[in-house]
Amino acid sequence: MTALPLPPRPRIFGLILAGGLARRMGGVDKALVTFEGRPLLTHVAERLAPQVEGVLLSANGPPERFAAFGLQVLPDPLPDHPGPLAGVLAGLEDLAAEEPEVEWMVSAPVDTPRLPADLVTRLLAAGGADGPHLAHAASGGRTHPVVALWPVALRHALRAYLEAGERRVGQFLSAHAAACVPWPTEPHDPFANLNAPEDLARQTGSNSA
Repeated sequence: MTALPLPPRPRIFGLILAGGLARRMGGVDKALVTFEGRPLLTHVAERLAPQVEGVLLSANGPPERFAAFGLQVLPDPLPDHPGPLAGVLAGLEDLAAEEPEVEWMVSAPVDTPRLPADLVTRLLAAGGADGPHLAHAASGGRTHPVVALWPVALRHALRAYLEAGERRVGQFLSAHAAACVPWPTEPHDPFANLNAPEDLARQTGSNSA
């Protein structure tokens, strides 16, 4: 019996969310904060890049400060720092304009340096099982709504949601019946956030694969 060839995997880009104000880090640029000798942005980009076709960076302010990373920098498309969904919208709209054949985008915040190597595979299995649907990660009984797989076709609904003044990520995911994909937390939580200096100190030395 001749095995049938597997269908080609859909085209997927990654988006690193680094547009927040980083208040708990004292307002410093979280993407450039050093963790185990390298910027957080380097850790996340290296985890995400092998899983996607290309990586984009959502960040506000002068893009020149990220020149050394070789990533396309996308500012929020809406004013007044409307939160991480604005960064997601920037990525979706950029892909629709520049890479119209790309169907999906995976987002992850810049303060999650231990992203799992099967992130995209598992989210795609859930989100693409019976059509283009949202899917997001969970671990340790907590959801991680911005670690998510987004259909590029959802950009119009997302823009309308934000322009209506809505900001809550979880509410948008629920409205679009997002699938929740759990990950184990042993030997470590792959989505542990490094939001404050004490988090950096606590997690240093445990950034294993």
